[in-house]
Amino acid sequence: MKLLKKGAEADIYLTQWNGSRAILKIRKAKRYRNPILDTKIRKQRTIKESQAISEVKSYGIPTPLVYYANLKKSFIIMQEIPGKPIHDLPNSKIIELSKEIGKLVGMMHKNGIMHGDLTTSNFILYKNKVYVIDFGLSQKTIKSEDHAVDLRLIKEILNSAHAEIMKSTWKNFLLGYKSVVGSSNYAKITHLVSVIESRGRYAAVV
Repeated sequence: MKLLKKGAEADIYLTQWNGSRAILKIRKAKRYRNPILDTKIRKQRTIKESQAISEVKSYGIPTPLVYYANLKKSFIIMQEIPGKPIHDLPNSKIIELSKEIGKLVGMMHKNGIMHGDLTTSNFILYKNKVYVIDFGLSQKTIKSEDHAVDLRLIKEILNSAHAEIMKSTWKNFLLGYKSVVGSSNYAKITHLVSVIESRGRYAAVV
């Protein structure tokens, strides 16, 4: 078993499941929380994440298969997607795939799922298909405000991690997103993104 990533909420390991490479995600106990409450929170989040991965897959969105979820120990074993994170691809490829990423996010939002951690590292290109991973912060919501928060996050990521291609990538992302959610929802959500941004600027000035 090999540690791939230590996170604030969970650790990610490369492991084996029935002879195949798999991903193990373990939610860590928080010592500052009451032990009974901590166990309950980790159990609920494990249930929520495994359900979200499976639900999103039912909408036609490529996600890892969930092999096993242990609620008592708060871990999930899932399929390893052995592709490359979008974050690590050449700029031209990121621009090209950003429309597809926009469509995938649109499909989630249209079906009432907020991802909660839309970074270019959580989209993986494998066999010419873009997979969505890490639903640890996802939630079921049809609120346009929540969907706008999702969009605001990926826009920030593009601006910081991919600044030199931000404009073309964001434009393509929005084209894909709009094609799925429709003009009316698109207008409402992108307006709310602007509202969130203006709040941030105001807070920074104050």
